[in-house]
This record gives sequence, structure tokens and C-alpha cells, in this order.
Amino acid sequence: MRILISNDDGVHAKGINVLENIAKTISDDVWVVAPDVDQSGASHALTLRSPFRITQHQEKKFSISGTPSDCIMAAVSMLLKDKKPDLVLSGINNGCNLAEDVIYSGTVAAAIEGSLMKIPAIAMSLTIENKRPPQWEMIEHFGKDIIRKLFALGYRDKLVYNINFPNISKEDVKGIKITSQGQRIIGDQIVQCVDPRGVPYYWIGAAEYRSSDIWQHVTPDTDLEAIAQKCISITPLSFDLSDVTAKDILKEVFSS
Repeated sequence: MRILISNDDGVHAKGINVLENIAKTISDDVWVVAPDVDQSGASHALTLRSPFRITQHQEKKFSISGTPSDCIMAAVSMLLKDKKPDLVLSGINNGCNLAEDVIYSGTVAAAIEGSLMKIPAIAMSLTIENKRPPQWEMIEHFGKDIIRKLFALGYRDKLVYNINFPNISKEDVKGIKITSQGQRIIGDQIVQCVDPRGVPYYWIGAAEYRSSDIWQHVTPDTDLEAIAQKCISITPLSFDLSDVTAKDILKEVFSS
């Protein structure tokens, strides 16, 4: 079994090292191909107007001067062209990929790129919404079994699994929930600052959420509710964005 690992936090991120360790308990053929720098928020971008470079760090560990999607494409098409990966794992992201996050997430995009290449794919994230240190050992405890069970389901077209772990100890985890993508209240995402010369600049980043905004008013059976209840969330995501209801309406409108 050949496993390909990538992420959007970069090849030196702690989360990808944790995921590599988990993968090596499943297979002895584990490859890491990840961005050379943090690509958070890159979504499914591809590097089209400039070249990218590949740097080898270890026998089966490489970084690419590009996006998470570049990494999967280059790995499957070039580095692993002798044998296609059997599974793509993306993460473990240092921060949640809940609700609308999946639209912007390079972690989820790397998994989607794998699925586009007909490879089963799983995205994994640790929901850090507090000042508590990342509980990586909790994911090491649950991760192997979850990955094995999802992989056993086989490949399904246009589907990836998006897993979010609560940032708590393994003893505090209340269970695993199969969820839908939630929707939350989005705050102001752009922060205005002033540099030492008095010139304003702007920073796009995670908003400051009050706990009441996110965790107390969420739709049942969503990824947000699962995390609020101290559960691991597994959300099956389809990247066929067609709206069947709207399609039927449009057929009626334009039938004449």
C-alpha cells in the first residue's frame, strides 16, 4: 500500500510529521510531498504562470515551491509515476477546516486533487479554537483506525472525507460523528494596521469568534456541532457543485 501525504502548512509543519508517523503504522511505503512554505488559504490554486522547483529532503520526502494542488499533481505525475498512490492523506492542519473553511482550505484541496486522480483521499485537521497546546497525541490515538476504516470503503468518484478533531485529550473525546458541512457566523476577516511610517496595511486572517457565535448556535448534525460536543467530525464532501434544483428551474425558464 502506497500512501502520499501533503498539506498546506508546509513540509516542516508539526502536523505533517504526526500524520507521517500515523501513516507509517499502516504502510512501509509512505511519501511526503508538501509545499516548501505555508500555503494556508491557497484553496485549489495551481501554479500556471511561473515554474516550481522540487527539493528532496529525505528518500521519500520532498517539498515543492507551489501550492498543495501542485504537490499532488507533481507527486502522482512525476515522483510516483512508477506506481500510483493507493491513498492520499492531507494534513494534519494546524487549525480547523469546518463549515465555509473547506472553500478556502489548501488541505481539503490537496485531498480533492487526489480524488480527481481517482485516488481515495482524506483531509485531516485539528480544531484549535483556544490557547491550549495542540493535542497531537489524541489524533495519533484515533487516526490510524479512522484511516483504515475509510480506506476500506474504497474509491468513490468526486468524494473526499474531511475529518476535524477537537483539541482535547483522547480521554475527553466523546465519540465520532458523521456530519454535514455547517455554516457559521462570519466576522470581519480584514484587520487594518499601521506600519512604523504611519502607512496603513491590511491583513486577511481568521476572525475572532465569540464562543457563543460558533458553538452554541449551530445546526444539528453538522461538523460544528460535533466539535462543540467534543466529538471527532467526519464529513463526506462531494466536489460536484451542480445544484440539481436550480438546474430543473432553469430548464423550465429556458425551455421556450
